[in-house]
Amino acid sequence: MVAISSAPDQSRRSTPAPLLHSTVLGWYEANARDLPWRTAEASPWAVMVSEFMLQQTPVKRVLPAYAAWLERWPTPADLAADAPGEAVRMWGRLGYPRRALRLHAAAVAITEQHDGQVPEDHAALLALPGVGEYTAAAVASFAYRQRHVVLDTNVRRVFARAVTGVEFPAQATTAAERRAATELLPAAAETAATWAVGVMELGALVCTARNPSCAECPLIRHCAWQAAGRPPYEGPARRGQSYEGTDRQVRGKLLAVLREAHGEVPQARLDAVWPEPVQRARALDGLVTDGLVEPVAPGVYRLPV
Repeated sequence: MVAISSAPDQSRRSTPAPLLHSTVLGWYEANARDLPWRTAEASPWAVMVSEFMLQQTPVKRVLPAYAAWLERWPTPADLAADAPGEAVRMWGRLGYPRRALRLHAAAVAITEQHDGQVPEDHAALLALPGVGEYTAAAVASFAYRQRHVVLDTNVRRVFARAVTGVEFPAQATTAAERRAATELLPAAAETAATWAVGVMELGALVCTARNPSCAECPLIRHCAWQAAGRPPYEGPARRGQSYEGTDRQVRGKLLAVLREAHGEVPQARLDAVWPEPVQRARALDGLVTDGLVEPVAPGVYRLPV
């Protein structure tokens, strides 16, 4: 039995966890999107690639990049045999390109330490370069159908509303959140794996950050936030991610030139993409520091090899 609060500071009522499970699982069975990394044919490597790409990036932007990536590198060994700069090039405009370098590093480790097979063991997954707690749990759960708590932004938001009775979770995952999610996890591994993706899908399609479709939510009768009258968020200000005019935008423009060049690029070509020299230099220095760009001579740059 999982306690569901009608509001953060009010008395608690209880909704049986099996009822929550059956409700979400039934909704997911009827409403799940047909995504390539969810098919029976998707390899553990395909699942891992999708999880790296989906971090902070919408599904519709990931789909073409995911297909192109797996066509070129269908196994970790295929990627490991190529230069890390090629991973950055193929990452294209997905954003946060350090993920490409981390995925390449993970592919090298999988090839060298695990005979080219994405490990099943959660601890072994967690030990891979660029793999954090969320990604390790997601790959173990979705690729190998294991029982793990999978907490991404969508899942945390569903639990905050339905279980805790607040509009949004804390900015960073708390120990209390993890305990509550663990208590809610179904006992059977297969059911737990489907529950994890089902709650995630509910957060992505219905219990969204902006304009949630509460009338269409299968949990509306069990939702603590709904029962409390949908009280507004009272935590620290939630800042949107700006892009125009930021160093992120400048970095993206510089990387676009390098991706398209397929070779060394002189400073003059990079200077042409952004008029403000101090910000441009800062962005370029950041790319070099992050290992996304290599200086090969004074005023000459390339993607890492």
